[in-house]
Amino acid sequence: MSRIPGLISGLISVYSFLIMVRIILTWFSRSNYGRPQEFLVRITDPYLAWFRRFPALRTPTLDFSPIVALAALSLAGRIFYIIGITGRISLGTILAVILSGAWSAVSFLLGFFILALLLRLAASFFNFGTFFRNIIDTISRPVLYRVTRIFFRRRLVNYRTAIIMALVFLAAIYFLGSALVNLAVPLLVRLPV
Repeated sequence: MSRIPGLISGLISVYSFLIMVRIILTWFSRSNYGRPQEFLVRITDPYLAWFRRFPALRTPTLDFSPIVALAALSLAGRIFYIIGITGRISLGTILAVILSGAWSAVSFLLGFFILALLLRLAASFFNFGTFFRNIIDTISRPVLYRVTRIFFRRRLVNYRTAIIMALVFLAAIYFLGSALVNLAVPLLVRLPV
């Protein structure tokens, strides 16, 4: 492995780990860990803030910008890793890495929303409690709203029907996207320089 690209790939991995620690610490907002936390905030927050400025990555209840920030680091780390192993890189390889990394992030989000919708469907049949149902509604409502608008326009539709339609739609995107990415990545890798 070439030393400089390998070193950069390793540093990106360490920085990704620090960002993950920072994200986990934000879940415990009242905790203060002193100087180590201040140092962590100083080195990770400028990077995370760059992604937070994109409104498409945030909803009123969920912030997906850390996921995108980690995905971008993962892509960069993967590219430097490939350069370190092979000693070279082609445009096709870079495109394949970007495509597979982007699809990893999208498929994670699709899987997350599919799981939320499945839980909401189960909650519509069984009594899971109001608190649990409200949490799942908060997560699934934006997806349900958009899918319902696509398929039903302004017509009123049964809530369970909307959930099932959204599940089918997201699952179709998930499987179709996976198939297309699995076909495209090997083709991109074979592209000349």
